[in-house]
Amino acid sequence: MSEPSPRQAAVTGIGVVAPNGTSTETFWKSVQEGISTLDRVTREGCAHLPLRVAGEVRGFDPVAAIEERFLVQTDRFTHFAMAAADLALEDARLGRADTEGAPFSVGVVTAAGSGGGEFGQRELQQLWSRGSRFVGPYQSIAWFYAASTGQISIRRGFRGPCSVVAADEAGGLDALAHAARAVRRGTDVIVAGSTEAPLAPYSAVCQLGYEELSREADPARAYLPFTDGACGFVPAEGGAMLVVEEMASATERGLAVRATIAGHAATFTGASRWAESRAGLAHAIRGALDEAGCAPEEVDVVFADALGVRAADHAEALAITDALGAHGRRVPVTAPKTGIGRGYCAAPVLDVAAAVLAMEHGLIPPTPGIFDICHDLDLVTGRARAGEPRTALILSRGLMGSNAALVLRHGAAD
Repeated sequence: MSEPSPRQAAVTGIGVVAPNGTSTETFWKSVQEGISTLDRVTREGCAHLPLRVAGEVRGFDPVAAIEERFLVQTDRFTHFAMAAADLALEDARLGRADTEGAPFSVGVVTAAGSGGGEFGQRELQQLWSRGSRFVGPYQSIAWFYAASTGQISIRRGFRGPCSVVAADEAGGLDALAHAARAVRRGTDVIVAGSTEAPLAPYSAVCQLGYEELSREADPARAYLPFTDGACGFVPAEGGAMLVVEEMASATERGLAVRATIAGHAATFTGASRWAESRAGLAHAIRGALDEAGCAPEEVDVVFADALGVRAADHAEALAITDALGAHGRRVPVTAPKTGIGRGYCAAPVLDVAAAVLAMEHGLIPPTPGIFDICHDLDLVTGRARAGEPRTALILSRGLMGSNAALVLRHGAAD
């Protein structure tokens, strides 16, 4: 008797709430056109801070998207997560009726770095100015980096495997890999991704200790990775949630498989040790390719980490060629995040969403605002490049030293 086919993790739904769009459609339109939405920080209480430029999500109305009983106990980063999860589930045609009969078959995995700083700041101000009786009970949970996983699962009635990944910015890719492993081991559906809201005054002050943070006041010059003008990264809020589903069940429901999560690997090289990140990132790339059964020359596009620090950019460029060989100098590389900012754990998840859409639409989006690069990479700039990418490599590194690589294949895996 033949062995059953191994379970495969398919992406069937995408939900995005980002600085360049509060839907997947508007996000992709902006990404493919290379539009930059970076601008001066306008959040109340931040005007006097040296953080001048960021990617803010404007026009998002949480009251219109989320029930009041959840709003009062959650922070802005969880509002983004719940709204994006709704969009992803709708995209995957998974309504409440589809999941209520089997609540243990659906789980949630998120990654978060900044947590609920805005909610926490508000409650601490109440404590200092009015006393402990004026601090709400939800202060104990709303700031917590696991809040989004908990609130999505509670709100939707999901009782399958739930978890949160805390691993720097690279945790966004690790969360998707964790979701893929859960699906391969028997869970039918995992809602996975990351959203961040690091632009409240308290959160902004916490970031000022990062040497890699850009202090540039001109949005056009604040975030220029892979160039001589690189002066650090610009933070962003928002993020994306994906539905990761067992491929056979997706096809049984009549869904077209958008992509498969084929391979992942992670390493650790230490905080701000950017020269060492070269070897660590290259090792992660090789590990992800090995798990995917993918030869280096099969990679059609690389979505770069693009920190915007000269030493880090140099290390990433070398890591790509170390891992991909001569193909690393020819493969198209892109970094759409230069148009929206680097949203910590959410940044690589938005790259994954962009990669899936790029493979679907047969083009490689540009790197907004970048023209003259100073590294040996085929960085896509100016306008989108036509092509038929079938395999995408997404890279991420964290300020505390994590490195991760994820391989996506277009459609159903062979």
